[in-house]
Amino acid sequence: MASSMRSLFSDHGRYVESFRRFLSHSTEHQCMQEFMDKKLPGIIARIGDTKSEIKILSIGGGTGEIDLQIVSKVQAQYPRVCINNEVVEPSAEQIAKYKELVAKTSNLENVKFAWHNETSSEYQRRMLEKKEVQKWDFIHMIQMLYYVKDIPATLKFFHSLLGTNAKILIIVVSGSSGWDKLWRKYGSRLPQDDLCLYVTSDDLTQMLDNLGLKYECYDFLSTLDISDCFTDGNETADLLWDFLTETCNFNATAPPDLKAELVKDLQEPEFSTKKEGKVLFNNSLSFIVIGA
Repeated sequence: MASSMRSLFSDHGRYVESFRRFLSHSTEHQCMQEFMDKKLPGIIARIGDTKSEIKILSIGGGTGEIDLQIVSKVQAQYPRVCINNEVVEPSAEQIAKYKELVAKTSNLENVKFAWHNETSSEYQRRMLEKKEVQKWDFIHMIQMLYYVKDIPATLKFFHSLLGTNAKILIIVVSGSSGWDKLWRKYGSRLPQDDLCLYVTSDDLTQMLDNLGLKYECYDFLSTLDISDCFTDGNETADLLWDFLTETCNFNATAPPDLKAELVKDLQEPEFSTKKEGKVLFNNSLSFIVIGA
C-alpha cells in the first residue's frame, strides 16, 4: 500500500462531503423508507401494549431523518401514547442538524427528545457506572456498528436493556452486497483504520447465533450510481471513489494498478449491474430485528 494513501476518517470534512455525495447518488434512504413502510408496522405492533409511555433509544441517530420516520410509525401505531426518544450521537454537528429538523417538523407534540453527545461505548460505560438499568421498548442502530470496537459485547449490552415486547432494529450492508466483495478482495490494500470495521449482515448474524439471540433478517435492494467513477476529472467521481475505498483523495494517491483493478472489477456483475447506460453498485441493506 502506498504510504501517501490515508484513511478517509482522518479528514472529517472530506468524509462528510463524500458521505453526502453517496446519499445523493444512492437509493439508501429510499430503501430504508421501503422497509419502514412495509415491515416496521408489524415489527412494532406490540412494543407499546399496556404502556403509558414508549421509550425509543437511537444509537448513532445522525441528523435524524430516519429517526423521525420511525417515530411517526410508532405514533401511527399508538396515537395517544407519549414517546420518549433519546439519541446517542458522537457528532455535535449532527445533533445540531437533528435539533433543527425536530424544530421544523410538525406533529411531535407527544414526543420528548433528549440527545447525548457520546459514542455507544461511552453511553454503555455511563449506564454501567450508574448501576440503574433503563429499559427501552425500541432500540435502533442504523449503519453504525462499523464504528464499534467490540460488536458482540455491544449487542449483548443493548439486548439487556429491552423491556417487555421490546425490539432492536439493526441496519447494516448486506452480505450479498457489493461492499462485501469489495472489502474481502481489497480491504488489505486500502488504508486500515481502527475507527471503522468491515462488517456485513453475514458477520452480524454469526455473532447473534453465537450469543444465542433470536432474530429475523430482511434484505432490501439498494443501489449506488457509480457511473461518474469511470470518467476522469469530475468532483463526484473523486468523492465517490473516496467513499467506496474509505480513502482520502483516492484518485490522487492510489497506485495506478490498484485503481485499474478497481475500475475493472466495479463494473463486473458481482459488484454492479448496468442499466440504461448507468453502472449501479449493489448497496443492498439488511434489516435485522432482535426480540427481547
